[in-house]
Amino acid sequence: MRNPLDSAELTTALENVHRAGMPGLFAEVRDGGQVWRGAAGVADVATGRPVTADMRHRVGSITKPFTAAAVLQQVESGQIGLDTPIRRYLPRLVPGERGDAITVRMLLNHTSGLAEYLPYAYPSLKALPALADTGPESLDDHRLTRFDPVELIAMGVGAPAVGAPGGTPGVYSNTNYLLLGELLRQVTGMSAERYITRNVIERAGLRETELPDAPHIDGPHSQIYEAWFGMIEPPRDYSVYDMSWVGPAGSLISTVRDLNRFFGMLLAGEIVSPSSLAQMQRTVPVVNQEGRTIDYGLGLHPVKAPGQGTFWGHGGTVWGAGALAMTRADGKRQMAVAVNQQRWNRLDSSGRPQPHPIDDALAAFHHVAMHG
Repeated sequence: MRNPLDSAELTTALENVHRAGMPGLFAEVRDGGQVWRGAAGVADVATGRPVTADMRHRVGSITKPFTAAAVLQQVESGQIGLDTPIRRYLPRLVPGERGDAITVRMLLNHTSGLAEYLPYAYPSLKALPALADTGPESLDDHRLTRFDPVELIAMGVGAPAVGAPGGTPGVYSNTNYLLLGELLRQVTGMSAERYITRNVIERAGLRETELPDAPHIDGPHSQIYEAWFGMIEPPRDYSVYDMSWVGPAGSLISTVRDLNRFFGMLLAGEIVSPSSLAQMQRTVPVVNQEGRTIDYGLGLHPVKAPGQGTFWGHGGTVWGAGALAMTRADGKRQMAVAVNQQRWNRLDSSGRPQPHPIDDALAAFHHVAMHG
């Protein structure tokens, strides 16, 4: 079952993604005690500055496993009940019968039925999921906007429900994880960012990982380029951006090395207890933001391959940046990869994203990195 690292094969697969059109990307792959790190392309299309494998990067929804782990820690201490209605903790944010029906578990696994707040916070995205009727203007308008999470939550809670509480398939929604951030604030007396930093990030010894409170990325990093399905041409740099629009649902800055360390420790039962990890790995079907139905646990997503075992991790995107981190259940094989452009697929005449060579090249790299 153990696949050794083939440095030449990994390097070629990474470079193929750059050749297919990705400005820059970098990755770390681990197999037992072996480690491979690689980078291909540029961190700045204007200057040609190269990407390097140690760069800090916005990793989007890979934040969710960090937030979920923090919640599970509070479950272990008895401060939170997984199957307790959210109204018991946050009656003003999710009032009435709905608050009694939605549990903490439903927020964690996206079966709450709460809608995504994003189209309401970003007016030019109000037509989502009808991509052809959206526009990127709001992305510029809100570069330095400081959003209040309670106001964002109100947008999601006030929007038409996308399902019944506890119903499956669930529907992926950042509203759930902003609520979990407020839950952590309520039960710990500190912000979710502060609690996660102290009890997850620092506990795991992650030296290059943070939940930022400023719009800049400190330290070596790539510029990040948003294309918004061909509507931004050339793709625009969004590396300076206030991340309060997504907070504990997707604002994390990290490195590929730190991501592999975190998931390795999480799956080894060193961040939460083995029983909490087992809860995180209980999955339900959830419709993701691309409209595909996936298996989803409590902040973790499994990928299974015949004869290769199950990998656990998460992917993430923000404006301009994306990442994917997956670790095999036994902790031996790990992959974390970061890319510096998003939504490169142009839309066809029916408004659907067209295939792009980057898609196949990136999938090929994922396969080589995870399975050898």
